[in-house]
Amino acid sequence: MNNLFISYDLHAPGRSYDRVIETIKKLGNWAAVNQSMWYVRSRYNSESAVAALRQAGDSNDSFCVIDATNNNAHWYNIDQKVAEQIQMNWRAN
Repeated sequence: MNNLFISYDLHAPGRSYDRVIETIKKLGNWAAVNQSMWYVRSRYNSESAVAALRQAGDSNDSFCVIDATNNNAHWYNIDQKVAEQIQMNWRAN
């Protein structure tokens, strides 16, 4: 089982909050940390969780899933400079 932290931004048009939240709740045992940050104890890894969220959201939405158990993260549609900063520093000493 994995400890996932899920963050999202849903952008207009669309903003399918109900679908995204329903998908998060289906990933496993969950807790809403705040409006757009969730904790989920899940059999899913970060990559498969992002894939499920992408199906629930719109193409203009952004998602980030951090797997605290395996020190891993996957995201979709976040700013390229932010993604590069994360990749450059994730495992830096």
